Amino acid sequence: MPTDDHRPGTLLRRISDYANRADPYPLYAELREHKVAQQDDGSYLVGTYHEIVSLLHDPRISSDPRHRTEPPEQEPGAQNLPPSFIALDDPEHDRLRRIANRPFGPPHTPGLIDSLTDDITAIADELITALASRDRIDLVDDFAFPLPVTVICRLLGVPAEDIPQVHAWTTDIIASLDFDAGDDVDQRRRTALAARDEMADYLGRLAGQRRGHPTGDMLSAFVGNPGGSGDPGDPGAPGDPGDGRPYSEPELKATTLLLLIAGHETTVNLITNGMLTLLRNPDTLTLLRETPDLMPAAVEEILRYEPPLQLLPQRTPLTDIDIAGVTVPQGVPLILALAAGNRDPLRFADPDRFDITRADNQHLGFGSGVHNCYGAPLARVETRIALTLLLTRLDRPSLAEDPPPYRRSPILRGPRHLPLALGNRS
Repeated sequence: MPTDDHRPGTLLRRISDYANRADPYPLYAELREHKVAQQDDGSYLVGTYHEIVSLLHDPRISSDPRHRTEPPEQEPGAQNLPPSFIALDDPEHDRLRRIANRPFGPPHTPGLIDSLTDDITAIADELITALASRDRIDLVDDFAFPLPVTVICRLLGVPAEDIPQVHAWTTDIIASLDFDAGDDVDQRRRTALAARDEMADYLGRLAGQRRGHPTGDMLSAFVGNPGGSGDPGDPGAPGDPGDGRPYSEPELKATTLLLLIAGHETTVNLITNGMLTLLRNPDTLTLLRETPDLMPAAVEEILRYEPPLQLLPQRTPLTDIDIAGVTVPQGVPLILALAAGNRDPLRFADPDRFDITRADNQHLGFGSGVHNCYGAPLARVETRIALTLLLTRLDRPSLAEDPPPYRRSPILRGPRHLPLALGNRS
């Protein structure tokens, strides 16, 4: 009989405990034994691959927390921003995401990601060149953060001199995702709320400068003719919802906030988790140096083995629903443990082994279904380029601290710092 501290109902609390951040996988294995576990706070935690995939494709599961029996309240003093499209259901999710996708990918801008390869490589090369004379670096601060944040800021149209302020805002916002009650949660939320409002105002002003004065970036596209006219004859409209409504001012702020934060935070963790994992697996690292064509497969295995997005907390049943024999009531919070599903032995052979030659690697690293990660194609390219250059350009990197200090959030999990020794020093 499990003790109180090890009951299934305490799993979310234990996963969220910072003491388990470096290695939450034994807890995810415990969760898989139950498949579905009701938590002491009333939420339900799901940890098996096939159940998670089914729920991600189930129209009875909402991404909108306003469908909860006890929906979250609007924070006092907050701007009246609407939910971003990741927290909405169709048809509004579809409308907002399509507008965001017009200047970013198919069908309207099919070659964008491929066209960024040279620029991303140049940014990464410049960052690594600056590290050449050093014998110790922090991979996060010196490389894994500045690379994707520079890329997403250029795409959106954020000036380079404003990137440090963007970093400060996003750090405060991401800190609010920490479930751990060991510090002042209310203060963290207030700080995050203030950062969100300041960044929303900043992006709104920046977008306003693009009206009538486009500069070829995504903000310019959002305030130009982003929704098309709705007329099938409009060359900007194919594949769009049909009502032709562009973003309202609040929708514009909410969407650009989402893209700016999600556009680099996940990739920072993916690059850092990837390098940490490769340094812990020197045979694989050597194989990649000898066979660089395996790097795309290596990125997919990193997404399975050490996914940057570990938990999806924002799901709600629209009706009572059966999950693996457990009836989950309408309106309760449903949390999908993607990292647990990624190591489910019923889906992946030898799931706790890091294997870049793994076949049929349909992981949950970027989710699945209509809410599959919007920026996944860009994150894959950035990580592939980043890890390739790190393995070929750094002088005999080794871990200076293992495990490294991790970020507080159990949702977006990755090292806060990754100290590496270079050359002969240790």
